[in-house]
Amino acid sequence: MMHAERIDGYNPLAVIDAFKRKKQIIKDKKGPVLLDTLTYRISGHSPSDASSYRSKEEVEAWQQEDSILAFGKTLVLAGLAKQDQLDETVRETKELLGQMLKLSINDEISPRINMKQDPDCIGKMMFSDGSIDQMEPGTPEVLMPIGENPRVKSLKNKERFYKDKEGKPVSKAKLYQFRDGLFEAVIDRFYKDPSLAAWGEENRDWGGAFAVYRGLTEALPYQRLFNSPISEGAIVGTAIGYGMCGGRVIAEIMYCDFLGRCGDEVFNQLPKWQAMSGNIIKMPVVIRVSVGSKYGAQHSQDWSSLTAHIPGLKVVFPATPYDAKGLMNKALQGTDPVIFFESQRIYDIGEMFHTGGVPEGYYEIPFGEPDIKRAGDDITILTIGATLYPALKVADILKEKYGLSAEVIDARSLVPFNYELVLQSVKKTGRIVLTSDASSRGSFLKEMAQTITELAFDDLDAPPVVVGSRNWITPAYEIEEYFFPQPDWILDAINERIVPLKGHQNKTDFSTKKSISLNKKGV
Repeated sequence: MMHAERIDGYNPLAVIDAFKRKKQIIKDKKGPVLLDTLTYRISGHSPSDASSYRSKEEVEAWQQEDSILAFGKTLVLAGLAKQDQLDETVRETKELLGQMLKLSINDEISPRINMKQDPDCIGKMMFSDGSIDQMEPGTPEVLMPIGENPRVKSLKNKERFYKDKEGKPVSKAKLYQFRDGLFEAVIDRFYKDPSLAAWGEENRDWGGAFAVYRGLTEALPYQRLFNSPISEGAIVGTAIGYGMCGGRVIAEIMYCDFLGRCGDEVFNQLPKWQAMSGNIIKMPVVIRVSVGSKYGAQHSQDWSSLTAHIPGLKVVFPATPYDAKGLMNKALQGTDPVIFFESQRIYDIGEMFHTGGVPEGYYEIPFGEPDIKRAGDDITILTIGATLYPALKVADILKEKYGLSAEVIDARSLVPFNYELVLQSVKKTGRIVLTSDASSRGSFLKEMAQTITELAFDDLDAPPVVVGSRNWITPAYEIEEYFFPQPDWILDAINERIVPLKGHQNKTDFSTKKSISLNKKGV
C-alpha cells in the first residue's frame, strides 16, 4: 500500500504536518509513502528561458500565492507577527543580498580569473594537493586502542613477503594479503583523523564485501563506519557533501559497474567543486571501487577509463599489497578526490616484489609514478591492475622459450601519470605492449599508447600494441578466459605485431581481425 498525498508546497504548516505524519508511517514500517508537493517556478529555468509558454496573468496569480506573501498574511491575521516586522525582514534581506552582489563584483575582493596572465590558472585549481593528518583537530573516537584490535594483532603474525626464509611459498592462511595492505592504511587513518568516516554496502559487521574492513567494526563507533542503503547515488552524494563540509570520507562502490548509478555525483560533482570554488573548498574523498570477475555482464567490468577521462579526479589502480597500502596512505593524507580501483582477482595475493615485505609502519607512494616489477632489455610490457600477473607469466615464457628479456612495468596510477620511466624503458627495448582488464575500445591504454607514440616515436621499432578485454559484454565466469586478457593473447600480439617469435603458433586469430584491440573494423 502506498501512502500518497498531495499538499500545498507554499504552506509551511501543511508541509511540516505532512512530513511528520509520513515520517511516522516509515518509522512504524507501515509501507512506502509519496508526497506530491505542489509549488510553482515563478522565474524561468535559466537566463535563456523567456517563459513565453506562460501568460503574465498566470505568473502574477501565482506570485500572490508565494509562501513569503501568503504565509506572511497568515501570521499577521493570527496575531503572530505585524506587517511592519515582515517588511523589515524583507528590507534586511534585500540589503544583505545587495551587499553580497557588490562583494562578488568587486575586483579587489573577488578578483577575476586572468587567463592572459596565467593561461593555466584553471588547471592549477583542479587539485589542492594538500597533505593533512587531520581535517579537524581533536582526538578520534574509537572503541579500543589500535594495538588491541584482533586483526591488527593477527597481522603481526603474518608473512609480509610471499616466500618464507627458505624460499618456499607461504600458505594463504599465513600470508599478508592485498586486502591487509588496504586495511592497515585505513585503520591507521581512523586513529589519526577524527573527521574520517566510511560507509558503503555491507561495510560494517560483515567487514565489507571482500573482507577489507574486517576488524574495523570492533574498533569504531557506528557513526564512523556504517552500512549504507543500496543506493550508489546516495553513497557518493553524501560523501561529497561531507567532504565539502570539511570531513574526510571513504565511500565504497561494491562493483565498478555501479559507477553508472552515481554518474552525476562521480563525473559532475566530485571532480569540480574544488576548482569551482577557487580551491577554497577541499574535497578529501576517496571512492573505493572494486573491479570484479566471476559475476557476469553487470558485475565484472573495468570502467577505469571513464574516471580517467574526467578532469578533477585522481585515479589509482594498485596491483600489489605494498602498493595498495602506500597508495591508500597517500590518498587518505591528501585533500583531493581519489577514485581507488581494486581488483577482486587479487585481494588474497601476497607481496612478490618488495623483497623486504610490506612494512608495518606508515609510508606513502606518490601518485603518478609507475614501477618496474621486472627489469628487461628486449620488450616493455606496461600493465594496469591485475593484468600485471599474466604479464609476468608472459615474461617467463619469453625468457625460457625465446630468450627474450621483458621489462614489466606496473602503471599503479592513471591520473596523474609520469611517462618518464616508460619512455626510458622504450628507449632501451624499442617495443611495448600495454594490457589491462578494460575492454580495449576507448580504453585508457589507447590514450597511453598514443602518448608513448608521440613522445618516443624515434625510439620505437614497432608501434605500441594494446591488449585489453574483448569489446563484448562480460560473459559468465566459466568462459571468462575468452574475454579477459590471457598470457597467450599477449604472446600472440608480440609475435604478430612486434617481433616474430621463432616457432610460435598464434592461437588468437589476428588474420580475421576479430581479436583484442587490433580489430580495425570496430567489432
